[in-house]
Amino acid sequence: MSPPHVLGRSAECALLDDLLSAVSRGESRSLVVRGEAGVGKTTLLDHLVAGALGFQVVRVTGVQAEMELAYAGLHQLCSSMAEQVAVLPAGQRDALQGALGLGSVRPPDGFQVALATLGILSEAARERPLLCVVDDAQWLDRASMQALAFTARRLRAESVALVFGVRTPDGVEDGDSRASGIPELLVEGLPDEAARSLLMSLLPGRWDEQVVDRIVAEARGIPLALVELPKESTPTEYAGGFGLPRATPAGDRVRAAHAGRIAGLPPETRRLLLAAAAEPTGDPVLLWRAAERLGLSAAAASPAVALGLLVISDRVGFSHPTVRSTVYWQATHDERCAAHRALADVTDPLTDPDRRAWHAARGAEGPDERIAADLEQSAARARVRGGLAAAAAFMSRSAELTPDPVRRRERALRAARAARSAGSPDDALRLLSMVEAGPVDERRQGELDLLRAQIAFATKRGRDSASLFLRAARRLEPHDVELARDTYLEAISAAMFAGPQDAGGQAEMSRAALDAPPAPHPPRPVDLLLDGTATRIALGHAAGVDTLRTALAAFRDPALPEPDGLRWLWMAGATAVGLWDQEGWDDLSGTYLRLTRRTGQTAALPLALTMRTVMHTCVGELDLASALVEEVQLVSEAVGTPPPLYGALLLSAWRGHEAEVARLSRTAEAEASRRGEGNGPVMGNLARAIVANSIGRYQDALAAAREACRGSRPLEVGGATWALSEFIEAAARAGAPGEAADALRRLTEVTGPSGTDWALGVEARARALVGGSGEAEDRYREAVDRLSRTRIRGDLARTHLLYGEWLRRKRRRQAARTQLRTAYDLFTAMGMTAFAARSARELQAAGMTVTMPTAVAASELTAQESQIVRLVREGLTNAEIGTRLFISPRTVEWHLRKIFGKQGLSSRRQLRNPANHGRG
Repeated sequence: MSPPHVLGRSAECALLDDLLSAVSRGESRSLVVRGEAGVGKTTLLDHLVAGALGFQVVRVTGVQAEMELAYAGLHQLCSSMAEQVAVLPAGQRDALQGALGLGSVRPPDGFQVALATLGILSEAARERPLLCVVDDAQWLDRASMQALAFTARRLRAESVALVFGVRTPDGVEDGDSRASGIPELLVEGLPDEAARSLLMSLLPGRWDEQVVDRIVAEARGIPLALVELPKESTPTEYAGGFGLPRATPAGDRVRAAHAGRIAGLPPETRRLLLAAAAEPTGDPVLLWRAAERLGLSAAAASPAVALGLLVISDRVGFSHPTVRSTVYWQATHDERCAAHRALADVTDPLTDPDRRAWHAARGAEGPDERIAADLEQSAARARVRGGLAAAAAFMSRSAELTPDPVRRRERALRAARAARSAGSPDDALRLLSMVEAGPVDERRQGELDLLRAQIAFATKRGRDSASLFLRAARRLEPHDVELARDTYLEAISAAMFAGPQDAGGQAEMSRAALDAPPAPHPPRPVDLLLDGTATRIALGHAAGVDTLRTALAAFRDPALPEPDGLRWLWMAGATAVGLWDQEGWDDLSGTYLRLTRRTGQTAALPLALTMRTVMHTCVGELDLASALVEEVQLVSEAVGTPPPLYGALLLSAWRGHEAEVARLSRTAEAEASRRGEGNGPVMGNLARAIVANSIGRYQDALAAAREACRGSRPLEVGGATWALSEFIEAAARAGAPGEAADALRRLTEVTGPSGTDWALGVEARARALVGGSGEAEDRYREAVDRLSRTRIRGDLARTHLLYGEWLRRKRRRQAARTQLRTAYDLFTAMGMTAFAARSARELQAAGMTVTMPTAVAASELTAQESQIVRLVREGLTNAEIGTRLFISPRTVEWHLRKIFGKQGLSSRRQLRNPANHGRG
């Protein structure tokens, strides 16, 4: 039976009751209960808990003082779920144990921790439904909130309810953006009738009706205000309804009311309250020990308990979070320091060293090497747990408390690096200024310049970061040749990200790299990549090809050190694209993706997935590319960064989805502009050119390709070079032979020296489009022959299409039908619908009738179900599939039941049987 509804909250209570009913039926639900302080969120959460009969219930409360302690909230959640941790996949189990300080093989990745959180909640709900309530989520540490929000967005069929209470500051509807994407219940003030009823139940004796009306109006229906306002004012003050209203909002009035009641307490009671406010764990033993250190007796708590401000039982708590914050900030600085010192003294240095160090730091009266050293050790432990923000906070405070100037600058530099890794560039720059406040030698200045360049590149791509890298590289040359050469490559990379708008920057960085000290012997793979890239840009494509081929072979060596792979494989893959080396591209992009997965490098995963998406698109494996595009979205959401859209953009273009291309290109270009990247317009215009060519709008394709190719020298690679191919087709068909010939000259500067079948096949096709009738057929045949020896099925199909169109115009209808039918079959099999439709129109014009594929039937598999089928056939377990698709194993089970029903199957074995592969 549901508990009684809360006064004035019938609709809200009904929604919460429905949530519990759905979870009882085996579904999962997540919800954010959002509202300003005192509006009644906690009361509604209490109603939810009271109605959760037969549920396991876990409650977590965010504490403002713990916001910088990584995974403090997750520790609350998981403390009662040790048995479930044991059944998690090894990587997730290790990540979660590391996050909770229980020991880990490597520093945990936040994404793996998020997947582990999803897994542990799913496992905990196997026996009976699970309700997790997170109150004051706006004060949860960032790492915990990221993991829980990710979990909330992935829940589907696990019998789990995950509900967050989030405070909206003073009624402004912005709240905590970390909970975005989760359904919300906005809790507003009570209706006047309910507010009046609540107030009348609290007022002593009879009050004038106009006074009651004034209180109701000033309280704006906020229950806490209705409780507190009568305590701070009298009927006389309201003057029968004629008194002046207070100027402060109800929230401020409530805080003022708390402050007044706290100020009226005895000094000893206020000091005890302050210790309780500064101690976020709510451990009564710890509080009494701190009180003893402060010279306070247990009797000091009585006045606060009598007023209902403090509750002491098995835990210490306040009547409302506002009371805690008011107590803490109303105290003087010296009083707060004394409370923290007392808490540091009584916190066990063995079982809770980090909280002890944090209290000691907050209680420090000045620089203190012992405390600074303890904070440094806490920072190291935080890094091991994957708490980068906590590590930066500990290290920053350690630097501030370090007495010795030299050691202070060393710690400030480490703190700056930690802050950069944690995504706090402003803090990192502030700490760098602390380093530079004293004498800095040339080597150290080079390291500082490098860090500034990395911060600039992370926040805003563009030439500024490239120039900073260049300055750092030059400073580092006399002191560390390997680091200097790495930095030169970073400078070139930054200039490449700046795109065509910084072609001069690419040349400048490359010339400087060629003048740098030579590589050690034997050269590292990164040295070969630097020399080849710099030569290619400064002296021309042909000059750099041989060195770059050697570099790619070195990066494909199985003995490549893991750190080198994680740092540079993406650039090696891009280089393979520039050399038209499909096999190398496939190998390098696959290795990079596997490496990022295996090592849990989630921040690099969107880039690795995007590279692989583009590769699958070019070889015509659009279903695989589509699955990776979805994964890019999910991983980017988990790590809190905008998803790279280039893979999705090219996939939509090859599929012929014009509206989607328009939408994605606008988004990609806007994000690239915000970050200072110059390649956004290149990729957007390339995609528009592909889709316009696919539907035969050649003037539109020419305009887009013209923009994509504008100013792309000296480094024509990837999108810019592919745009030349689109340019040639569009210009040849739109009656612009001069422009087509100029684009062909630029294309052959790259394709000829590359010399692969892919490169020479695309070149031969372009020559067929631009050259005269006498050589066109030989060129088309050469293009078909060369591209048939590659896996680049998209370009092969387009070559058959163009050859067939040429044959039809020559009135060789039978030969045209053969080429056009081959193109149509290839495009249809790959899902390139617009090109398939163009092929069908040409076939009809050549006298052959074709039937376009029908729309997908409603009974067929969804995109996610198709992914699950593919992964089952690859031999993955439910847990492995869940990890790959960011859903729980129980949701995989739920999808498999639906798949079996749709496919008429009864077992996983049947699904894996090749005889069933054609189904769905």
